[in-house]
Amino acid sequence: MQCSASLDVLFLLDGSYSIGKGSFERSKHFAGKLCDALDIHPDRVRVGMIQFSSTPHLEFPLDSYLTKQEVKERIKRTVFRGGSTETGRALKYILHKGFPGGRNSSVPEVLIIISDGKSQGSTAMPAMQVKERHITVFAVGIKFPRWEELQELASEPPERHLLFAGDADDAANGLYSTLSDPVCTATAPGCKVESHPCERRTLETVKELAGSYVCWKGSKQPNAVQASLCPFIRWKRVLIKHPSRCFRTVCPDPCDSQPCQNGGTCVPEGLDRYHCLCLLGYGGDVHCAAKLSLECGVDLLFLMDSSAGVTLEGFLRFKAFLKRFLQAVVGQDSPMSVGVAQYGDHVKVPIELGQHKDTFSLMRSIDALNFSGGRTLTGRALQYIAQHGFRSTPVFADVQDDLPRVVVLLTDSKSQDSVAEAAKYAKDQNLFLIGIGSSFMRAELTMVTGNPQQTIVYSDPQDLFNRMPELQRKICSVGSPEGCQAQSLDLAFAVDASSGVGLENFLRLRHFVRSSCLHFIINRDVTQIALVTYSSTAHTAFALDTHTSSSAVLQAIDQVPFLGGSASAGSALLHVYSDIMTVQKGARPGVSKVVVLLTNGAGMQGAAAPAQQLRHNGILVFVVVFGEAERDTLLRVAASPNYLLHISSYKDLQYYQGLIIERICEEARSPVTLCKPNPCLNQGVCILGPGSYRCECHGWEGPHCETRVLRGDSPRSPALPPHPHVQWSPRGLQHFSRALQHSKRQ
Repeated sequence: MQCSASLDVLFLLDGSYSIGKGSFERSKHFAGKLCDALDIHPDRVRVGMIQFSSTPHLEFPLDSYLTKQEVKERIKRTVFRGGSTETGRALKYILHKGFPGGRNSSVPEVLIIISDGKSQGSTAMPAMQVKERHITVFAVGIKFPRWEELQELASEPPERHLLFAGDADDAANGLYSTLSDPVCTATAPGCKVESHPCERRTLETVKELAGSYVCWKGSKQPNAVQASLCPFIRWKRVLIKHPSRCFRTVCPDPCDSQPCQNGGTCVPEGLDRYHCLCLLGYGGDVHCAAKLSLECGVDLLFLMDSSAGVTLEGFLRFKAFLKRFLQAVVGQDSPMSVGVAQYGDHVKVPIELGQHKDTFSLMRSIDALNFSGGRTLTGRALQYIAQHGFRSTPVFADVQDDLPRVVVLLTDSKSQDSVAEAAKYAKDQNLFLIGIGSSFMRAELTMVTGNPQQTIVYSDPQDLFNRMPELQRKICSVGSPEGCQAQSLDLAFAVDASSGVGLENFLRLRHFVRSSCLHFIINRDVTQIALVTYSSTAHTAFALDTHTSSSAVLQAIDQVPFLGGSASAGSALLHVYSDIMTVQKGARPGVSKVVVLLTNGAGMQGAAAPAQQLRHNGILVFVVVFGEAERDTLLRVAASPNYLLHISSYKDLQYYQGLIIERICEEARSPVTLCKPNPCLNQGVCILGPGSYRCECHGWEGPHCETRVLRGDSPRSPALPPHPHVQWSPRGLQHFSRALQHSKRQ
């Protein structure tokens, strides 16, 4: 965008001590950026510059430099002068001298004042006289400006003529947007000037009552004083925000939506065409990526941050991402329904769930979304969506929409209200939350989703578009087998609940166990979970066969108390070996078994021996340790660095959940032996056969040596097999009659 017209532009640059050298350099950079919005040429836009402090100084007249490059190079060479801020004197200089090197009065004149607005003298009268000469005045704030004085300097309306040098690209757009209508050539087709809420910030010195002190005051009586309380006033600087409106030009540049994925470079071809230069290995389509598909059935609602904190630029970026993603994944046969909500001070749902049945009308509705501004109330938005976002009317009254409900939160601004309770409420309504934001939002997004695996963070705008395949995978993981892809697993957690861990960190460990359980299908056939807590002694919170559903396990975890006292990891592992990972307590032969030990590293001295016993019985021991600990001792317990994870802080545990579950699942997929742990009771010996095993009993009989041999003339029970050697298949563990027939064949 360039202003291409006959135009004289004069920069009035504040070079006083209140600005300082650092801000003066930023002012120069800003002036150079504004030149990018001007078509500098002897017959079109001419540019000059005056620096002012105690006195005005002409840096270069308007007829000195004829090209944009020459002007920008000369601006860079301008030297800071210093002095007091005499803005009024500089304006009088212009009234007296005019625009040095300018053309006749038929050419529009634009004065751009870049200052902090802290003039030592009055500016009202000379500013009014300058504007009476039909000179368009832009006032640009630098550092923490005094906006009241800058507003006095600027032409009417002030919201169109006040700019902030802190964001040079945005201010250049503002200058162009204001000049485009009356002065510059018409904007390109499709471009339009839009207003949106913004804010102007400054530092102000205010006084506050800090308290009172005893002081002495005179009295009407001679030679008498009396004690009194006098107020103690102190001054402090506070950041003040002034709400305003900004006017900016928005054009449908074909590359604004960043359509090229996976590091591809977008090359515009006019206003409505482009092509992508793709990296090696990408190029399955014109956007450098293989076409995605959402073959999973979900109700999908995008919740977009439209607050002032995310800025207009961020909102437009999210819009472009949303369009590209939905264009890639929504087809005629797509089994999902899509909705879009946006929030700032208030929440609105401009695109109801399932409102559009074709991609074209959906894209048109997304194009119509407008930036709203306001505060970032993410918590309120989540609460509202949980209550009202998925209201649907089934075709038949007795048919309920039982598709998984997914909310994708797009935000780049820290919430100004609490998100924890609202996120918990949303999850209680069976909503699956996915969070997307830049890197500095990672902690808050994890708090919203409750799981780092459900958050997507990006490093730069292009990286956001590269995350589309990851978003597709996370959406379609809802309702599919989780954890170890439905592999059978017996999993026990041994959690340190000693004083060395402390109550606060114990609650973090308990929450970690709880959130990890959400990744597994818990029932008798797939995953069984047990929990042991320990201090000096170990306690079974629940055994492998205690609970047969996720809800029962989660409820039991919430009831597990903190113990306190000293820690003994050895007693905990021995307890798991003798009282948890046994057939009597629900351990299944032929099923992978894992023990996850969560410890602060204390009390590990006697843990190596029971850990070795567990491994000998085919049970993996995975050690997660926090803080400082003796690595050699820990390695003897874990047996391999692959099964030892050292985390510096309890707060960071959540970020390692994916890694820990991945290691557990590797073990679940490894081959197992039917005789570990030993399924034979009462000292029976397990003997492997091809695809089966049998128990060799001594003084006992039955498939697992569970019945004592009767002596004397006592009649033998007809239900018992006559031979103590019974061959046993894991598929028939709970069918005694099948074992009886098998034993008769012996």
